[in-house]
Amino acid sequence: MTNVDPIPARLAALKAASAQELKKQWRELFESAPPPFNRRYLESRIAYRIQELAYGGLKPETIRRLERLGEEQDGGDRKKSRIRADLMPIAGTRLIREWQGTEHVVTVTTGGFEWQGRPYASISALARAITGTRWNGWVFFGLKNHRSRA
Repeated sequence: MTNVDPIPARLAALKAASAQELKKQWRELFESAPPPFNRRYLESRIAYRIQELAYGGLKPETIRRLERLGEEQDGGDRKKSRIRADLMPIAGTRLIREWQGTEHVVTVTTGGFEWQGRPYASISALARAITGTRWNGWVFFGLKNHRSRA
């Protein structure tokens, strides 16, 4: 008789689980109410927790090293550290948007964005510079549908 690891099947089942089922699993695994984040976040955290409970978590020294690396990346800026990495395009990505007949090319940098050789800390400030009006930069560049929540 072979021992089949049930963990990969549990992880695969997360994709087909309803939002209600994911929230139920969250309550069971974390013993708390699920946060109001998107499905992808819930799936990834639940998947990690399932594996953590089955195989063990990170060693304390690994956690400390990751925290130090995070501090180096965000300079201890609490606001910056809360920006979810999966929302931010990868540095080097080029965002292209036509506005009033002109094509605008924006490059994602490690510290924000660059347009016409000038750095911008936020994509919304950049969209405002291009249009002259207030815009949600994520919507302006088509990175987020304005009718849905991230």
